[in-house]
Amino acid sequence: MLEETSFAIRPTNGTNEIDVWQSVGDVQKIEEKKQIFAFTCENASGKIHFYRDDIVRVTLDPFDGKYVSVSPAVVATPKKVDVHVQEKEDGWELRTKQLTVVIERRPFRLAIYDNEGILLVRDEQPVCFEAKGRMRCVHALAPTDVVYGLGEKTGVLNKRGSVWTMWNTDVYAPHNLETDPLYESHPYMMVLKNGHTHGIFFDHTYKTTFDLRHESFYTFTSDGGSLDYYVFAGPHPKDVLGQYTHLVGRMPLPPKWALGYHQSRYSYETEQEVRELIDTFRAKRIPLDAVYLDIHYMDEYRVFTFDKKRFPRPESLVQYAKEQGVHIVPIVDPGVKVDAEYETYRDGVQKDYFCKYADGTLYKGDVWPGTSVFPDFLKKKVRKWWGEQHTFYTDIGIEGIWNDMNEPSVFNETKTIDEQVVHDGWKTHRQVHNIYGMMMTEATYSALKKQLKGKRPFVLTRAGFSGIHRYAAVWTGDNRSFWEHLELSIPMCLNLGLSAVAFCGADVGGFAHHANGELLARWTQVGAFFPYFRNHCAIGFARQEPWAFGEGYEQIIKRYIDLRYEWLPHFYSLYVEAHQTGVPMMRPLMMEYPNDRETWNISDQFMVGEQVMIAPIIRPYTTHRIVYFPEGRWVDYWTKEVFEGGQRYIVEAPLDRLPIYVKEGAMIAHAEAKPSTMIVDEQLTLYVYTMKKGTSTYTIYDDDGETFAYEKGEYVRMHIRATFSDDAVHFEIEREGAYKPPWQLRVAFVGDVPSTIVVNGERCIIDEATNTFVL
Repeated sequence: MLEETSFAIRPTNGTNEIDVWQSVGDVQKIEEKKQIFAFTCENASGKIHFYRDDIVRVTLDPFDGKYVSVSPAVVATPKKVDVHVQEKEDGWELRTKQLTVVIERRPFRLAIYDNEGILLVRDEQPVCFEAKGRMRCVHALAPTDVVYGLGEKTGVLNKRGSVWTMWNTDVYAPHNLETDPLYESHPYMMVLKNGHTHGIFFDHTYKTTFDLRHESFYTFTSDGGSLDYYVFAGPHPKDVLGQYTHLVGRMPLPPKWALGYHQSRYSYETEQEVRELIDTFRAKRIPLDAVYLDIHYMDEYRVFTFDKKRFPRPESLVQYAKEQGVHIVPIVDPGVKVDAEYETYRDGVQKDYFCKYADGTLYKGDVWPGTSVFPDFLKKKVRKWWGEQHTFYTDIGIEGIWNDMNEPSVFNETKTIDEQVVHDGWKTHRQVHNIYGMMMTEATYSALKKQLKGKRPFVLTRAGFSGIHRYAAVWTGDNRSFWEHLELSIPMCLNLGLSAVAFCGADVGGFAHHANGELLARWTQVGAFFPYFRNHCAIGFARQEPWAFGEGYEQIIKRYIDLRYEWLPHFYSLYVEAHQTGVPMMRPLMMEYPNDRETWNISDQFMVGEQVMIAPIIRPYTTHRIVYFPEGRWVDYWTKEVFEGGQRYIVEAPLDRLPIYVKEGAMIAHAEAKPSTMIVDEQLTLYVYTMKKGTSTYTIYDDDGETFAYEKGEYVRMHIRATFSDDAVHFEIEREGAYKPPWQLRVAFVGDVPSTIVVNGERCIIDEATNTFVL
């Protein structure tokens, strides 16, 4: 017979095992010490800790401290919070300005409310645990609640209706709606409840599962560790992201070249091929900022080497590329070839830096180099050593690194390192698997930041955990040249952005399978408005350079790569917003319109900032689509046709047209198209989308785009306020920062040109020939 506090759960996975879970029991006592409310249950101890008025942490440990968290996600420290405590007959109530935590005594249960009394979290069943170290909690979820986030997941924007697993996995097989897990783990979700939003982050590095199939609750299960989660009060989606990224950090400002167009292939196999590639881009006047070197640049896939036959003069290649405004980005995998004559392997073995079993035996697994060993990135000294190896690249002028295969991927049945391998003492791989890639990427970023001596590094990673955005951009891995994968890329990147990974993208054109001209053209159109813009494809399949499918497609693709560079001043200001607030450039419509139910489940449109909406074509042979327009009036970027908000329209989109809509009153800064971000802008144009009456604001940000001098005030921020009324517009402009930009700003109107233009109290005369004026 089971104990009174235990119960059995019938399996749903087709096995005959019955999992036996035990409740943590009743609360026996509670006491406060320095904002931490510690309580003791019959079978566990726990803490309630307010990090801010709007962030609370809940921990519950039934294992007597056996499982020590190794999560690197949280970087914030708690602030001083005034908490009002009230003891009641059935428990306690802890109240801040923005949150109320209700502790139920018998048995222990929690309910958390915001300052409007809206329920955010409630234990539907007692928190329970299982002898093997597993934890389980069941929280209330209303049938109409919508769930976002969870990082890199396939499917639609709303993640309800499925079970989602966090276990970093290399998946080459075609990604489809049932493909889970993938390369990254973000055990965080945002819940939209009748226009109010809150967030919850389960800070667990073990394999974890979110079961969102039920109408009235969801279940979180971790394969190990004590229960540890944070609740964010919201109530707006931007508030939740601000709260979450306060906790886990925000993305650094990338170098401008990382925001341009990147070309990759698995692989450009010789130095001569790379030179010819760059020359072709320049001859065809197609912008290009980076070329990637996949695994064939190495000597038998040994990291920190070049194949001397294929790439005899790498330093010369890097220098030549830079002269053309292009950066070379080599791939670096974690697997180190077992070879006694290979310096990296020999040095790592001598220093005891590779992963081992508990008996001291080196773990070995097959990856691209053949039999390989893997650095123990959980050790700080190993991360430092690994980072130092990158002088091999930075000494010849390389400023960006691509981390791949870092789930870590191994060519075996489990696709990864044996779970019984131990790291940094006695942490099993079962515990640290999901953070392995993040720790590798942290080592890469930190080393490059030091070695580049003031320049901003660029790192791209495939694997990661919550907080990975502090070190790298993320792409969605080995997609396919299928229209369905173009469609999938939109909600995948939107949910990555909602999970704090603001700098993300998908392989434009698809990685594997054969693309065609129409697919590449449509995907390039979308990719031009993703935060990270790279074309990448696999060996053995159709090439995907912009000119690969003939002149007609080439000109369309070139137009949208040009468009990327025209929009870069606007995008750069949005990257700064992500750096400062956590709010991404690429946003679901619900982020701007959380009270509009029509936006909650739109997966095939997205916002770029607050006032630009993209509605791409995601099906072949399609030249029309239905577009939903939220409140306001929207202007077609190409035709200037105006659409009223709150409605759906069928819009026309021939192959050369990406549906782009700008809200009336918006201001958007554009530059001229140019071959590379390394060319300085001499003039920007501020397009003002006029309206009959109202006020709008806009901020243009700029700096040198290359160094960290902006941290010391070397930037310019131009705040522009436009007030429209009676055929007049009044601009109020304020500047801050010490940076003197090389460009002048010209203003152009889209729509009716006002007869009266006033700037900071002085009337301006418009140039009648161009309908513009200089600020």
